[in-house]
Amino acid sequence: MVKIGIIYKQLTDRDFKVLEAIERGHSKYEYVPLEIIEKYTRLPEQHVVLSLSKLHRLSLVKRKSISGYKAFRLTYLGLDMIALNYLVRKNIIEAIGDRIGVGKESEIFKAIAPGNILVAVKFMRIGRTSFRRTRIVRSWGFNPRLDWFKQAKTAAEREFKATHELFLVGADVPRPLAFNRHVVVTEYISGIELYRRPQLNNPEVVLDRILSTLRKAYLEVGIIHGDLSEYNVIVDIEKNKPYIIDWPQYVYRDDPMADHLLRRDVEYIVRFFNKHYKVGVDLEKAYLYVRGEYEHY
Repeated sequence: MVKIGIIYKQLTDRDFKVLEAIERGHSKYEYVPLEIIEKYTRLPEQHVVLSLSKLHRLSLVKRKSISGYKAFRLTYLGLDMIALNYLVRKNIIEAIGDRIGVGKESEIFKAIAPGNILVAVKFMRIGRTSFRRTRIVRSWGFNPRLDWFKQAKTAAEREFKATHELFLVGADVPRPLAFNRHVVVTEYISGIELYRRPQLNNPEVVLDRILSTLRKAYLEVGIIHGDLSEYNVIVDIEKNKPYIIDWPQYVYRDDPMADHLLRRDVEYIVRFFNKHYKVGVDLEKAYLYVRGEYEHY
């Protein structure tokens, strides 16, 4: 497993200048010509070449010869380093540890913020699933000009925006702290993923809090999660409190697919609790409760 923190410590200011120059060049080039990198960094050619050799060895860039000219592009790991450097310089995190989770399109690491506070750092990895899947799940994935990096950055921005607004209305989501490029930083939740079927002290209360969050999202923020299942709920067993995660694919309440996605979200989670925790909740009543048509279910 790649040790992001160890790689980060090996980089110098010059290396970050080169990485940022390649990122800037990606607005016009898939592989950015060496001369463009030199132009953006304003560094001597020899310094740029030495840095690129190092970055290539660390798997932060890929290189290619085009018509006899050398050109380079970032890897996701290279983009990770740029975002991580921003978060460190802004005093948002001080150190990053091991990977603690892997999703369909993300990796999550434990990190330390100032004050020795534990936080979670989520790196979006759009492209792990097919482009067709991306277009189906996300309305913003329909723009064919969005490359994977741009989609990852959009996903991070959307996740931060959604969780920030949800947190403000008291929904059960991890408290968002910051985002940069394709990375989102939140409070660290010490819990167990729901798909592992943890032993819950009161499963009825956990389900009620999940449905309450969906209701607040729908009525107060005007959004629907759109891809809810037992895989994106974390439960703090001691507090008997669930946290709904993974919000970048949310849709607005007036979206043509809103009702379908809302019903699917509710049915997936209620059926899971009915099957594994025997709570006996009526699907239709739960759906109408989330929509605000019932005060109870």
